[in-house]
Amino acid sequence: MHIAPAGHKPRCFALVPCAGVGARAGTAGPKQYEPVAGRPMVAHTLQALRQVPRLAATLVVLSPGDTRFAELLGPWADSDERLWVADAGGASRAETVAAGLRVLAERGAQPEDWVLVHDAARCLLQPAWVDRLIDASRDDAVGGLLALPIADTLKTQGIDTRVAGTIDRSGKWAAQTPQMFRLGLLSAALAHAGPGVTDESSAVEALGHEPLLVRGEWENFKLTWPGDFALAERLLSTRTA
Repeated sequence: MHIAPAGHKPRCFALVPCAGVGARAGTAGPKQYEPVAGRPMVAHTLQALRQVPRLAATLVVLSPGDTRFAELLGPWADSDERLWVADAGGASRAETVAAGLRVLAERGAQPEDWVLVHDAARCLLQPAWVDRLIDASRDDAVGGLLALPIADTLKTQGIDTRVAGTIDRSGKWAAQTPQMFRLGLLSAALAHAGPGVTDESSAVEALGHEPLLVRGEWENFKLTWPGDFALAERLLSTRTA
């Protein structure tokens, strides 16, 4: 059993997996580097995290051999001592996050410290939403995640893209990020769940835990499809107008 250093107060770290290829976005390269409102998408994400004083550091986990981050964000990233970069990404999101947790531990993060994992492609993140999650989860036994109650009617697909049924939407939420768990718990959960798990909460749930649902915002959507980029441009322009 790990014994925390005497007087250690759990800190909060952000972890941004940035090793994906974004195949569904229709972009020429990794979508996290596509320009949105004049800046690479991931720059908006990191700028929001930079404005959260309670984050001890933000770790960006890149694919091995990634040169785009340094080319596009190098000087800006180097100017922030709380922004760390590691080229330790894996073949899946879960592998990339697990590798990032190991890097955080190597840099002094403790098992009881909190890690907020956030998608690089949720670039409309606002600092207040991160603070909301920290306030709600920091005293929780498990941790929590931003999420939204499902408002749309849900359908299941049958043969030839025809409706096979309707799903009751009551009590159903769409998971967002950040997702906030203690480093030790999340490391164990990802090792147990394997590389196919698609979010951190699912891995923690597989260990029998029930993460806290913290209400997010509809603007905190993940840029996935080509049309999402135009929408993000419009929303970002309203913030700076």
